[in-house]
Amino acid sequence: MTTDSSTTNTSAPGGISTFKGQERALRADRLGTGGLLLSVLAATAPLMVVAGVMPTTFAVMGIVGQPLLFVVLGVVLILFGIGYAEMSRHVHNAGAFYAYIARGLGGTAGAGAALVALVAYNALQIGIYGILGFEVSGLLATYAEIEVAWWIPALVAALAVGLLGWLKIDVNARVLGVLLVIEVLLVVIFDIAALADPGKEGLSLHAFNPDTLTGAGVGTALCFCVAAFLGFEQAPVYAEETSRPHVLVPRVMFLAVGGVAVFFALSSWALTVATGPAAIVGTAQKQSAGLLFFLTESRLGGTFTDVLHVLFVTGMFAALLSFHNVVARYAFAMGREGLLPAAFGRTSGSSGAPGTGSLLQSGVAVVVVSAFAIADDRPAGDPTAPVLHLFTWLGNIGALGVIVLMAAASLSVVVFFVRRGAAGAQAWRLVTSTLAGIALLVIAGYTVRDFDVLVGAGPGSALSWVLPGIIGLACVSGLVLGLVLRARAPQKHARIGLGNEAFQLDKAASS
Repeated sequence: MTTDSSTTNTSAPGGISTFKGQERALRADRLGTGGLLLSVLAATAPLMVVAGVMPTTFAVMGIVGQPLLFVVLGVVLILFGIGYAEMSRHVHNAGAFYAYIARGLGGTAGAGAALVALVAYNALQIGIYGILGFEVSGLLATYAEIEVAWWIPALVAALAVGLLGWLKIDVNARVLGVLLVIEVLLVVIFDIAALADPGKEGLSLHAFNPDTLTGAGVGTALCFCVAAFLGFEQAPVYAEETSRPHVLVPRVMFLAVGGVAVFFALSSWALTVATGPAAIVGTAQKQSAGLLFFLTESRLGGTFTDVLHVLFVTGMFAALLSFHNVVARYAFAMGREGLLPAAFGRTSGSSGAPGTGSLLQSGVAVVVVSAFAIADDRPAGDPTAPVLHLFTWLGNIGALGVIVLMAAASLSVVVFFVRRGAAGAQAWRLVTSTLAGIALLVIAGYTVRDFDVLVGAGPGSALSWVLPGIIGLACVSGLVLGLVLRARAPQKHARIGLGNEAFQLDKAASS
C-alpha cells in the first residue's frame, strides 16, 4: 500500500496540509469552551424560537403549558446527553452522530446515519432561508420603502454564509458569539418587562401546571418544542477542533441543554404572563408570528421593537452559519471515510476549514432556494406559499431526522459499552440512554403521525408521507451504500466511523 503524497504537504510552519488536513484531521486547538458553546448555541436561534416557534405552538396546538414542555424535554435531553457525552470521550470524529452509531451498531448502520445527518442538517439550514428572506424583504419595505422579492436577500445570505464557512472556525465563533449574546440580552429584557408588567392574571404559574398538558395537541407540541433544542447535539462535530475534546465536548453539551431548557421555559412563561394564561392561545392565534413584537411594542416601545426585528434577522443568520459549519464537517468526515468522494475529505489551505464540504452545502442551498423562487409567482411582500413551505417543510424534515439520529445514538451507546464489557462500569449511563431512546422514539412517532399538522397540510395530503419519507429514503440509501461497501470494499466498510484513526491505520500499514 502506498500513501498519498499530498497528505504530507504543509502550507505553513504550523503544519496544516493544503490537501487533506494534517493527518486527515481538522485543525486542532481552534475552539475553547466559550467558542464551542457559542457555536453550538447559535443553532438554537433563541430569538427565532421565542418569536416564531413559541407563538406557533400556542396558536396551533392550544397548549398553555409550553413552559412545562421545555422543562420535560430538558430532562429527556439531559438523559440523552449523559450517554452521548460519555461516547464523546471515546470517539473524536467530525461525523459525530454517524460515527457513534457506526462504532456501536456497525458500519452499515453508520452509513445510513451519515446520509440521514447530511440530509437533516441541510434541510434545517436551508429552510431558514425562507423566513429570513421574507423578514428582510419586509424590513426593506417598511424602513427603506424598497420592494424586494424574498429570494434576493435569501440568496445574498447564502453567499455570505458560504464565504464565512471558508474562514477559520474561531472567526466563525466570534461572529456567532456577538450575534447570540445580543439576541439573548434582548429576550431577557422582554422577560423582565413582561414580569414587571403582567397581564390581568398577574405572575401566574399556571403554565407549569401538569393539567395544562392534556389534549390531542400535546404530542405535536412536543415536536415543535424539541426543534427549539436542536444545536446542543452538534458539540461533538467540533471535537477535532478543540484542545481537550474529552473535557470540553461533554461540558458544553450539558451547559447548552441546561441553559436552553431554563431560558426557553422562562421566556415562554413570560409570554403567558404578559397576556395572562387564559388569553395566551387566543392572542397567539390573532398575532401569529407577531406576538412577541406586539407585546414589546406596548411595554418597551417602538425603537426596541424595531431593533428586535433586526436582531431577529441576525439571529437567523447565526443559525444558518452554525448549521452550515455542521454540514461541512459531516461532508468532510464522510469524504475522509469513503462515504462521499475523496474531494470532500479536504481542508482549505490557510484556514484548515472543510472547504469542499462548505461549497457543497452552499451549492445545495442556492439550488433549493432558487427552485422555490421559481415556483413563486406572487408580488414582493406577499407571504407566499413557497416562502412558508421552504421554512416549514424543510425545518420539520430536518427535525425528524435529528430526532431519529438521537434515538439511534442512544441505542448505539448501550451496544458500544456492552460489547466492550463495560456494562457494569457504565450501568447508569446505559439506563439513562435507554430511557432517553424510548422517549425520543415516542417523539419521533408523534412527529410522523402528525406531520400533516406540522407542515400545515390537510389530513389526506400526500405531504404527510412524502416529506417524512425523505428521511426514510436517505436512511435506506445509506444502508444500501453500507451493504455495497461491505461486499465490495470490506476494509473500507470496517473503518466507517473511525475518522482519523482509519487514516492512522492506513499509515501504519504502509510503513
